[in-house]
Amino acid sequence: MRYLSQRYTMPYRECMAVLTDIGTEELAHFEIIAAIVHQLTRNLTPEEIEASGFGPYYVDHTLALWPQAAGGIPFNACEFQCKGDPITDLTEDMAAEQKARSTYENILRLIKDPEVCDPIRFLRQREVTHFQRFGETIPAMISRRLKKSPF
Repeated sequence: MRYLSQRYTMPYRECMAVLTDIGTEELAHFEIIAAIVHQLTRNLTPEEIEASGFGPYYVDHTLALWPQAAGGIPFNACEFQCKGDPITDLTEDMAAEQKARSTYENILRLIKDPEVCDPIRFLRQREVTHFQRFGETIPAMISRRLKKSPF
C-alpha cells in the first residue's frame, strides 16, 4: 500500500511505473504469505493454538488472517510512510525492502520445512530486486531535481 500510495505524488512517470509495478507485486507477496499461514494453521486444534502461545490471537480472530508483526503489533496505515518528497520516499522504500529481506532471512533461520522455505527464498530474492529497482530510480530523480532547482 505504501508504494501504491506514493505513486500519486511521484513527479515522473518512470518512477510512478516502478512504484506501481512493485506495489502490485507486493500485494502478491501478501497473498503468498497468507496462503502459507493458512496452510500451516487451518487444521490446528484450540489446544495446539494455546500451547503455541497464540491463544490471545485465537480469541480475537480464530484462524482468520489478520496482518500483524511477529511481536503481535497489528498492521496500520502508519506503515505507509509517505512523505511526498520523491527522494525521501524512495529512500524509505529501499529501507523497507531491506527490512523485508532480513525478516525473510530470520524466518529461514527458524523454519526448515522446504514447502515453507522455498517460497520464502523466492520472496527474499524479490525484495532484493525491489531494493535494486528503487536504487536505480534515485539517481535519475536527483538529476532531474538538480536541473529544476532554483538554488
